[in-house]
Amino acid sequence: MRSSQPSDAQDDDGPDGLFRLDEILTGPPRPAVSGPLFRDSPRARRMLSIREIHAEPAAAASPRGRQVLAGFPDAEVVPADSHWRIPELHGNRGNAERWVRIKSTVLVLGEKKTLTVRPNGRSADWIAPGTANGCAMACAYCYVPRRKGYANPITVFTNIDRIIARISNHVVGLGPKKEPNQCDPSAWVYDIGENNDCSVDALISENTADLVHAFARWPTAKASFATKFVNPDLLLLEPRGRTRVRLSVMPPEDSRLLDIRTSPVEDRIAAAEDFLDAGYEVHFNLSPVVIRPGWKQAWAELLQHMDDVLPQRVKEQAAAEVIMLTHNRDLHDVNMAWHPRAEEALWRPDLQQPKGSENGGWNVRYRNGTKAAAVETVRGLGRTHAPWLTIRYAF
Repeated sequence: MRSSQPSDAQDDDGPDGLFRLDEILTGPPRPAVSGPLFRDSPRARRMLSIREIHAEPAAAASPRGRQVLAGFPDAEVVPADSHWRIPELHGNRGNAERWVRIKSTVLVLGEKKTLTVRPNGRSADWIAPGTANGCAMACAYCYVPRRKGYANPITVFTNIDRIIARISNHVVGLGPKKEPNQCDPSAWVYDIGENNDCSVDALISENTADLVHAFARWPTAKASFATKFVNPDLLLLEPRGRTRVRLSVMPPEDSRLLDIRTSPVEDRIAAAEDFLDAGYEVHFNLSPVVIRPGWKQAWAELLQHMDDVLPQRVKEQAAAEVIMLTHNRDLHDVNMAWHPRAEEALWRPDLQQPKGSENGGWNVRYRNGTKAAAVETVRGLGRTHAPWLTIRYAF
């Protein structure tokens, strides 16, 4: 990876861009959709039954904002000075007991102010400016709520044109990738879903579709996002191999306890073939690995199931990441208010040690020796039960 990146001061697509921004956002036309979209189905509306939208005025007035508001015509729109400062949502400890209801009924519209592309080097080469923050799902271990207080509804960033322009400028500035690495052998990989799930976001707006469309036209770059939600609407896009979907999987019994409001693990695995056939690259996240009684056997059975049901063409292009559980004391306190059973598996002081986070807080992770042994166990289970599954990295 190059030691420096293009200047973050350049937010708009310049004359040296690979394509003009209006071409990326409007053409060539996407395929016509016949029949109803999944996002209009009763199942999707159960995931997001929006009754209240907190909106920055500029975000509400933007084309993307107007599109989102039109999708939820019965919702009450509440003006907000800042998507980060909504007193009744952020920092309100009383919201912990309403954790899931707020996620499913409240939406926030804002504009992304900082359009920084950050280096990563693990799952992706770069972290792209996010088009959303938060999630309608309620995974008990999720790190995103740690910055948002005691509620974590989706915030949709409506200035999608400037976000895509920033990424375009960065892609052009890098030029072709000269050396392969663990992220990809030939393309610069941009994580477009660091603090959100792009599959769920696609139930709300065209932000995910616009990103997939943009990366399809950039020959030196790929988008990448992890998801725990199967959204068939994404199969209608044309990624042309330039978007990597990372299907997050864990043993089903762990998922039923910890992955609240997500698609069943079996459905995520079954969707791999459909996404590959639709033009996506399909990888897997073995994530998070939670150490609890019987965990080794559970992971062995999951990997064996993947080996049994996935077609050869999925296996030939698949790779995986292994991500051990990282937890947080504040999130532990939130979970104790709404889902204490989860903490029996997640909060293990006998196995965990404190770890400073990038934003200055304190998390807990498995002790070094425990973590190293667990990672090697998962690698060994992979070699035994899914030898075709290359592990790109373990963290």
